[in-house]
Amino acid sequence: MLDHLLELSPSVGLDTLLLLPVLIALEAVLSADNAIALAALAQGLENPALQRKALNLGLVAALLLRIILILTATWVIGYWQFELMGAAYLLWLVFQYFTSEDGDEEHPHHGPRFTSLWQAIPMIALTDLAFSLDSVTTAIALSQERWLVILGGVIGVVTLRFMAGLFIRWLDEFVHLEDAGFITVGFVGVRLLLKVINDSLVPPQWLMVVLIALVFAWGFSRRTRTEAGVKSNGARVGGGE
Repeated sequence: MLDHLLELSPSVGLDTLLLLPVLIALEAVLSADNAIALAALAQGLENPALQRKALNLGLVAALLLRIILILTATWVIGYWQFELMGAAYLLWLVFQYFTSEDGDEEHPHHGPRFTSLWQAIPMIALTDLAFSLDSVTTAIALSQERWLVILGGVIGVVTLRFMAGLFIRWLDEFVHLEDAGFITVGFVGVRLLLKVINDSLVPPQWLMVVLIALVFAWGFSRRTRTEAGVKSNGARVGGGE
């Protein structure tokens, strides 16, 4: 993510600006686990309009929290307790998801459920903050150009909003996608925990990307029966014409 760009372009200039499209692409690829977690949280609201509002307002709050984290990152880096809390929160989300009761046929979602918009917004913001702990503190350690880190945060939040909107629809279309998303959330939580215990135990970024890609490939491997039936019927109608 942003830390890779800062390694490639440690000084601000034309090279850095030319790398911004790469930043957008990296955010889109590497934020998929974050986006699906946020989409799953938003699905805890049954009304689609409220889901959109929860994502919009939750990510505005998330952006404010990211900026606060960026501005205080030099101080935050000195306290491993923040990363431990982030790891514990993400692993708690995973535990809650996999131990909760399955939803019914009408509402198959079995993650957290909310009775109001204002219950969902803080969880969306805090979840994004937990995901941001690793990348933001790493970026600050590599560069003191706060404006670039903040710009990366803004791009990341905009990308997340777009991707989370897609995932809300895809969660209803693919059987294993929600499970896959929370498995990757678990990867991030474990990575943060290992960073607290011993930096040398942290798996390399490329390995995390490969593992996440494999899990998401499984997540997209099977459509729901309803969706598969619609595709099949559409193909038969087209053939009949």
